[in-house]
Amino acid sequence: MDKFERFRREAPVLEYKSYTITETEETVETDYVFSIVGVADFHAGWSFPRPEGFSVKGDLAFERLAFSLGMAEAVSYWKATCSPVMRVECGSLDEEQIHWWKKLYFLGLGEFFYVNGITTDIDSFMDIQCSGSFTCTAETERAPLSGCLVPIGGGKDSALTLETLTQAGMKCRCYAINKRNSITETVLAAGLPEDTLITAKRRFDRSLVDLNSKGYLNGHTPFSSVVAFSAEVTAYLNRLRYIVLSNEDSANESTVAGQNVNHQYSKSFEFEQDFHSYEDKYLKTGIYYFSFLRPLSEYQIAKLFVSHEKYLPVFRSCNLGSKVSPDIWCGECPKCLFVCLILSPFLSFEELTGIFGRDMLNDEAMTDYFFELAGQSEHKPFECVGSIDEVNLAVTLAIRKAENDGRELPLLLKKYKDAGLYHPENVDAINASYCGRYSDTNLLPPEFETILKKETERLL
Repeated sequence: MDKFERFRREAPVLEYKSYTITETEETVETDYVFSIVGVADFHAGWSFPRPEGFSVKGDLAFERLAFSLGMAEAVSYWKATCSPVMRVECGSLDEEQIHWWKKLYFLGLGEFFYVNGITTDIDSFMDIQCSGSFTCTAETERAPLSGCLVPIGGGKDSALTLETLTQAGMKCRCYAINKRNSITETVLAAGLPEDTLITAKRRFDRSLVDLNSKGYLNGHTPFSSVVAFSAEVTAYLNRLRYIVLSNEDSANESTVAGQNVNHQYSKSFEFEQDFHSYEDKYLKTGIYYFSFLRPLSEYQIAKLFVSHEKYLPVFRSCNLGSKVSPDIWCGECPKCLFVCLILSPFLSFEELTGIFGRDMLNDEAMTDYFFELAGQSEHKPFECVGSIDEVNLAVTLAIRKAENDGRELPLLLKKYKDAGLYHPENVDAINASYCGRYSDTNLLPPEFETILKKETERLL
């Protein structure tokens, strides 16, 4: 808290100084300048593949998209000093938009505030002042929108979305930021040509890392909002009607018990609704943003996913491993352990070890993460993981399966039993309840809901 207050005094203003749009023969480039006054200037940017014959010159809708992507990026630099004022010197925001962005920043920074011991509120943490305007004033008439853009992260959720939609005959393009091997392999496993994948390149100013090394504040930001706005840019350039996310119902659960601190806030349904409204009122492209898997839990998704065996060798969900080329499962983080646990009722211990490259369930070093995932601590790991209840269901089913097969339990499952957490008495009823769930809190268009409901029949 002392750093928070000191940096706010020393650096009272962050400026969103400018965004520029440049077309090359093959790309559309957006470049951004942010400045923490008196501390550092930052130069960030994006490169999007440019469809042949498509120009964004003089296009007001694209100006709004480019500007908004900069607003989503700005918070990553703001967090270094938590300056009490963000001054927007380009683009235009009304009071409702200012409130929208403050809500996204505040709730999306919930983990950042919690981990750094910062106590603040949505009214006082930041004041957004806007003095800019757009250079374009006229809308550009475009070809009609059709088809789907499916963001692919390389994990099981987006693989399931892509597989389900393509098998139902939906026209899909895929979207990735800074292409990774697992993303390409997922697209190919779905039976789609590699050029189905549209890859945007994000340029992050590494001088922020230098500030962090000097003691400036660091932590989690709502990156999925960056995914949302950059996917809007990609869908707009390629005239795609739907942006089809793969966020599930479990993403709505708070990471910290009893507090509104959600590592996955920008994957939550609340953000999905807010983004949908923002698109409709301010971006005005006609693109429809929603999550296909929102009605389902991580447990249901895992059960459906394992039946598509072709993805098991290629999917990756590890954030640490994504920084290695080719991307890997690190086998040492809570995300790797969660995925292992949620798959454990449906695969053998040998199959799990084969997927992850190590036997995490017999790794003593994973004990603390294991019990955090099972709800035996103040908070879940700060990762994109499922709910506590479904972790306990998966572990209980895995233990029962192993014991029924006469298998020796791995170390972590033994610890679970020894801690008195294993209660198989009602597990069949709980399992049936989970498999039969379908949350009506979603934004699925009717044709997508029909496809998903048909897919979920396999759960029963």
